Amino acid sequence: MSKKPQRPRPAKTPRIRGLLGVGLDNEDGHKRITTGEKFALVGGSQETHEVMTETMLKTFEELKRRAKPLETIDPRELGEIIEKSRPS
Repeated sequence: MSKKPQRPRPAKTPRIRGLLGVGLDNEDGHKRITTGEKFALVGGSQETHEVMTETMLKTFEELKRRAKPLETIDPRELGEIIEKSRPS
């Protein structure tokens, strides 16, 4: 029985299914959790959690404006969008 030659598989592009933000500077004992359809944010001080929330909302607004679903965007491009979405 002869074996079929195996074709090389194309390299898979990483697929992003969702985003997770973790704040580590909580000292007031509050448990902060914010979730969206494709993201979850946990922890952080009130200020940090607000910044993470604003960043995620602006990030998903930009993805919508570009008509690019999270699952199809290049990770580098997503990183650039997130960086630009961070409040100053």
